[in-house]
Amino acid sequence: MSEIKTVYLDHAATTPPAAEVAGAMQPYLESKYGNPSALYAIGRESKQAIEKARRQVAALINASPDEVYFTSGGSESDNMALRGVLQAGGDGPRDIVTTRIEHHAVLETAEFLQSIGYGATFVEVDSTGLVDPADIKAAITPETALVSVMHANNEVGTIEPISQISRICREAGVHLHTDAVQTVGNIPVDVEEMGVDMLSMSAHKLYGPKGVGAIYIRRGTRVARFIHGGEQERGMRAGTENIGGIAGFGAAAELAAAEMEAKVPRIKALRDRLADGLLSAMADVVLNGNPDARLPNNVHIGIRYIEGEAICLQLDTVGVCASTGSACSSEALEPSHVLLALGVPTLEAHGSVRFSLGRGTTEEEVDYVIEQLPPIVKRLRAMSPLTK
Repeated sequence: MSEIKTVYLDHAATTPPAAEVAGAMQPYLESKYGNPSALYAIGRESKQAIEKARRQVAALINASPDEVYFTSGGSESDNMALRGVLQAGGDGPRDIVTTRIEHHAVLETAEFLQSIGYGATFVEVDSTGLVDPADIKAAITPETALVSVMHANNEVGTIEPISQISRICREAGVHLHTDAVQTVGNIPVDVEEMGVDMLSMSAHKLYGPKGVGAIYIRRGTRVARFIHGGEQERGMRAGTENIGGIAGFGAAAELAAAEMEAKVPRIKALRDRLADGLLSAMADVVLNGNPDARLPNNVHIGIRYIEGEAICLQLDTVGVCASTGSACSSEALEPSHVLLALGVPTLEAHGSVRFSLGRGTTEEEVDYVIEQLPPIVKRLRAMSPLTK
């Protein structure tokens, strides 16, 4: 087998920008630098680039362009959804219902809102990370203004029953937000079929640039202005727009739509090849997350008796990029809040590794990981005081 310098299997953390994305961005980093709020020609060019990207992103999720607002990324979009709905509600319902396994951008925002007088209820999930819609229904009260449930978990890859939850929310008269950062561009996402009122997305998860995202807000949903100081994004988010980033996001969305039909089954086959290969090659290894309702590119395994950080560092020495826990909390020493919510014991939660595949992943790379990981695990277990 030829030498492999880098095997990148951390696409859930970020993706390499596609060539088409870099090409779309380049003019707005050089010659087309006009402020989109200006009246002269190069300003109008920038404004046109934003609106083109808005149409491209809207088409990817089956929304109207006027329902898409650009942000700095998924975290800002999550903040805008939760804070915006509650602050727009005035003296009406003041509570949020969410789950224990949400991204920190949702969980910490909910906790912040609690600290200033709003209410929050955190619903449990089962051992595979799946939330029961009946539990969401039971948690909704007359004081509930918003339910927020992620479309797919960023760590274990479990896909949640959003369409079922949306029917419950509509019957109760409450808004539904979903963090779809891990799904938009990676599996088909249709806001009409899902029935959501708001949806968060991030360009760098679908081969676009970092530092730009968007939020879908269904027409008629009341959301308070998030950043004050200007009329950009139809008054929702002040500040001169990141033209290059937005143009790149639009190109990434168009590319994702074109590739979706062929990409998903190919990556899913590679995912199964990797999962089956690792589970058959090593003892005391489990697949975390739901085996069926799962992202097509996610393989999250628990390896008993050793720490995920040590495994990832050893994988790095043979050129394999993977992660332990979520990318946003990789420097934390605490075990994953997602795994703890799934009922994984604390010691075992420390031994998790996430492999997330992408559009460039090959069979050769998958087989290389299956070859390299077992001897690494064997060496680390030989040194571990936890090994039986």
